[in-house]
Amino acid sequence: MSTDTTVTSDKTRQIEHAFTYHPPKPGQPEKYTQLREKAKELALLIAELTPASREQSVALTELETAVFWANAAIARHGQ
Repeated sequence: MSTDTTVTSDKTRQIEHAFTYHPPKPGQPEKYTQLREKAKELALLIAELTPASREQSVALTELETAVFWANAAIARHGQ
């Protein structure tokens, strides 16, 4: 059984876009700050209300991941 490893032009464009530096446009840094501030509020609430545990660590890691992807959406799609 052979596997097709041809990379389509659409996939190449997606990869190029994902791995290209996107310098901030006016207004974007403020959005990053808003997201981080709100996420920090939630992270502190999670730390306050939940016992130190694997589950707490996962919750905080996933929140950090959510902020990362939200920032990437802003950077990559110019809002």
